[in-house]
Amino acid sequence: MQRYSFFSLVRNAIGHHEGWQEAWRSPPPKPSYSVVIVGGGGHGLATAYYLAKEHGITNVAVLEKGWLGGGNTARNTTHVRSDYILDDNAHFYEASLKLWEGLSTELNYNVMFSQRGMIRTANFDAQTQALLRRGNGMRVNGIDAVFLSREEVRRLAPALDFSATARFPITGAFFQPRAGNARHDAIAWGFARGADSRGVDIIQNCEVTGFRIKLGAVTGVGSAGNECRFQRACGAARISGSGRIGGLYRALSARRRFSVRGRPTQASTAGSARGRIRPAIPEEAAPAARRSMRRDRQ
Repeated sequence: MQRYSFFSLVRNAIGHHEGWQEAWRSPPPKPSYSVVIVGGGGHGLATAYYLAKEHGITNVAVLEKGWLGGGNTARNTTHVRSDYILDDNAHFYEASLKLWEGLSTELNYNVMFSQRGMIRTANFDAQTQALLRRGNGMRVNGIDAVFLSREEVRRLAPALDFSATARFPITGAFFQPRAGNARHDAIAWGFARGADSRGVDIIQNCEVTGFRIKLGAVTGVGSAGNECRFQRACGAARISGSGRIGGLYRALSARRRFSVRGRPTQASTAGSARGRIRPAIPEEAAPAARRSMRRDRQ
């Protein structure tokens, strides 16, 4: 893998940028793999990367219906945070946040992670108490959390509506300084480079059309004109009652030899406010911010 650096940028600029290697290969599919991952978004590519990096499993194929970064990852939310009160959630998302903090260096790719902080505004007493409880729970788990007064929120985010006629008057805010925003298609591309450099095959424009089941076990996937055999299957996308990933989920769940679990992931977005407000503000947590934005557009 060609490493990106200031010196490589200068060197390629001198050569009119004609010497850059492709970010990842486009190999033909092999007849069989140890692991096939259905879905080449952030989850699928991260799974392939860590299988290769942490476990030495490199005979892996990632099958993507379209192009990398063109599916749900391109439309995904941008918040990176660990502001959860339940112990399991708090430790899980804090570990994730710590991974993000060093990910650009590890992948040698700018995932555009900006730790600008995140605030959740409080508009009435019950909400203030709920946010205080959340922050105290985070601090018990060793996670950074601060409660801001109204004036501190005004200094941090002056674009919010602090007028006397505000429909949602701001009384304070919860603030996580280490939270921030990232560009999720960039994380897909970064993981793709990292996985490819370790021998993972990333196959784009390869829609999975069915599954091969033999003696009660899923042993392969079918695509347009091809069939891939494998030892393990992994569906790396939103699991639903229909669609290919839903079919894989049901097929694997029906066989006792497989253990399949669904893990909900969620976040909220403030992409439209990113260039204007230094801390990130989840949309559902900042009605005052939305009103201020609408007024500015009128």
